[in-house]
Amino acid sequence: MVNIVRAAAAVIQRHDGFLLMAQRPPGRGWSGWWEFPGGKIEINESPFEALQRELQEEINISANDATLWFERSYIYPDKTVYIYFFKVTDWTGQITSCENQLLDWQDPSHVTVAPILPTNLFVLKSILLPSVYAITNIEEMGDTLFFERFKIKLEEGLRMIQVREKNLPYQDVKKIAQKILDMARPYQAKVLINENEKLALDIGADGVHYPSHRLNKLKDRPAFSLCGASCHNIEELMIAQDLNMSFAVFSPVQKTESHPLADPIGWEFFSECTNKLDIPIYALGGLNPSSLSTSWQYGGHGIAMKTAIWE
Repeated sequence: MVNIVRAAAAVIQRHDGFLLMAQRPPGRGWSGWWEFPGGKIEINESPFEALQRELQEEINISANDATLWFERSYIYPDKTVYIYFFKVTDWTGQITSCENQLLDWQDPSHVTVAPILPTNLFVLKSILLPSVYAITNIEEMGDTLFFERFKIKLEEGLRMIQVREKNLPYQDVKKIAQKILDMARPYQAKVLINENEKLALDIGADGVHYPSHRLNKLKDRPAFSLCGASCHNIEELMIAQDLNMSFAVFSPVQKTESHPLADPIGWEFFSECTNKLDIPIYALGGLNPSSLSTSWQYGGHGIAMKTAIWE
């Protein structure tokens, strides 16, 4: 019989973006390793109730704003650990070490404590990325409608977009990409260019998104601040992780009109793959904005959309 341990963890974030990490005290398993505060969920206790109890016991605070972010499972030789990660951005009380553990605020883009528990590595990479990743669809929508919708989405909180217009001439794509970049900058939204490194450099984009056929040829991580990768199987996801890509997009999760002959991987297989890896993974294929919570439930970082995002 598999021993399943359920736990709740708090990703506590200050207004400056720094995250609170705690070092496991002497006498405990993994002593000396760093993690996010939290602990085991007791019988008849909800994940949120366990989170509040652990925060009181460990660091003397109560969470005022705790949102279930994502769920991940980790398989060890003797047990399976299922963790509910909560984002906490507001709390009552003064953070205090109640169990003789070291506490430290860390910049997720430059973490200085070590070693970090493997189950927490995914969080440090994910916190730097938005949960929704949009892909342009100008060829179908036309310029006017697309830019109208893009403006609305930026105002609603869209913070990352991929310029992917395969059938347009370079100069046309460059003009479109430059306009997207100019619109995105005031919102601090990130812009990635599909495959074309020259275009990304020409306009000063934030990064490049590599299709799977390019990913398989890469020997080292390209020198862009953001590097995304399209993946369709576990082997490609592992390549993306080994190259230290910023994130991967895994597809198709469900049937899509654009690729009707492609067999969907389904949420169960999506979960099986995401929970084996530490790279943030977006689900893509037949999804809409309401699919975000499903992606989180199955261990994903978020969702990517080309069609439904603009509707």
